[in-house]
Amino acid sequence: MTAAIEVRRFETPDDKLDMAEAGSISIVQMADGTAGMRAVFEPGWTWEKDEKPLLGSPAACPARHTGYCISGRLIVRMVDTDIETAIGPGDFFEIPPGHDGYVDGDERVELVLFAPPEHAH
Repeated sequence: MTAAIEVRRFETPDDKLDMAEAGSISIVQMADGTAGMRAVFEPGWTWEKDEKPLLGSPAACPARHTGYCISGRLIVRMVDTDIETAIGPGDFFEIPPGHDGYVDGDERVELVLFAPPEHAH
């Protein structure tokens, strides 16, 4: 079997996490299980207020995020240490599980996130 190039677009996502006026996360799923996500967080977005309830209200975000910031400024806080890190345009980042965050300032944050295939445990 010959490998084929696969192209997907965030405009036609496989799944979408809609946070109303606060923003959204569009998710595309590749054939091998790799996921790509485009996250848009509007000014005033906070993980606590806008995303936590959609995830079943965990104490902190349980996911690991690897991605790239296109625009805006996101402050991400590790819940156990209270250490905050600013992520801005041009930053490539790796955020471990156990965080929350918020948009800093009046510019929308746009991120592209990458997730490896989910492996069965």
